[in-house]
Amino acid sequence: MLILAAIISPMGLYACNSSYSVVNSRTLSQQTPMPSFTTLLTKDNYATFLAALPEETPNRELLAKSWNSYRRNFIQSDGRIIDYQAKDRSTSEGQAYAMLRAVLIDDPSTFAKTLNWAENNLQRQENGKQTDSLWAWKWGKRADGSWGTIDSNFASDGDIDAITALIFAYRRWNRPEYLALAKTKLEDLWKLSTVTDSKGKRYLLPGPVDAFVPNSSTIYLNPSYLAPYAFRIFSQINPERDWLSLVDSSYEVLEKSHGLSAVGLPSDWVALNTESGEFEALPSSSQIQTLYSFDAYRVWWRIALDAIWFNSLPGKSYLRKSTQHLSQLWQQKSYIPASIDLQGKALVDYEATSQYGMFYVAMGLLEPKIAQEVLVKKILPKYKQGIWGDRSAYYTQNLVWLGLLHPNYIPAKLLVKE
Repeated sequence: MLILAAIISPMGLYACNSSYSVVNSRTLSQQTPMPSFTTLLTKDNYATFLAALPEETPNRELLAKSWNSYRRNFIQSDGRIIDYQAKDRSTSEGQAYAMLRAVLIDDPSTFAKTLNWAENNLQRQENGKQTDSLWAWKWGKRADGSWGTIDSNFASDGDIDAITALIFAYRRWNRPEYLALAKTKLEDLWKLSTVTDSKGKRYLLPGPVDAFVPNSSTIYLNPSYLAPYAFRIFSQINPERDWLSLVDSSYEVLEKSHGLSAVGLPSDWVALNTESGEFEALPSSSQIQTLYSFDAYRVWWRIALDAIWFNSLPGKSYLRKSTQHLSQLWQQKSYIPASIDLQGKALVDYEATSQYGMFYVAMGLLEPKIAQEVLVKKILPKYKQGIWGDRSAYYTQNLVWLGLLHPNYIPAKLLVKE
């Protein structure tokens, strides 16, 4: 019954000509030949990207240079984002990160081509026909050697980020077709990726009901998928649905589930007992685990966006409480392990630059001194020739870049309905 293995790991992102068609609804072959791995060849656009960021933007030169480098190193010529650390696969999350980064740095050509690759290759089908507008989460080399969709289930974080990017793109570049596509996707996201409990409270699912509602009294949730800022933006363009109810349930999930950790950290995955209203750790035998690790890092970024963009008091309160343990670790050792169990014990003896990137944005709001220390001691030393750390580390590139772009320095018109 469960298909949890399908939607568990972090995912990859680019584009080229702003006149590129937004949607191509062609039916795709189920035996796609091996793709070309030629990365996008493009001129150096550093000056253009630098000019797109206000002069007072923190880390301005670094953001422009690293985006320019990312386009050359991770985005294929047809707009596919390649995750080199996972057998050269591509994911809905990766395409969405590219779209979001492109619109935030005013790069319409990259946005268009990346979107088109996803629309043309991640289409969810049944019997050769499109089932909905959400994206299959995983594309790559199949067991028979062909290339195409490996898992047609969707992952809602990728769709949320893509829809947010589409709304921003409409507002930034006055492209109504992007808004129309966002509205179509919002309807499918609401219908397929939200569920109500017996009391009528609605929750965001990480993916299909079949995967994350194993029985009538249990829901599996991923706190790092919860995006209150996005739900507020969705409510502006799709008022027919109660997106603000997901803001409320998101903070309920975050507040109540962080109590599973003795040190108050968010977890990658949690289980909600809808009868008792209690949150539980998943069984140790489960393929997904209740611990603080690579998924949970994104909670800092998503909640910081809500706290800063929408002055969210619940967001600020949650961040103050849930970052205390990591702040203490930093002040004691200038070191935070990449994975921590529910008792606060380090599970590994290494760090993660992706975590520092996400922690940085939260500390920028709460403890600017710590944020600066993290930047100087952990983030900047890992940056060499346009790449953070391992040159194949797609996930790290995205989380660090998104964390370094301070939420206060994006155009206000992206956040407010005209």
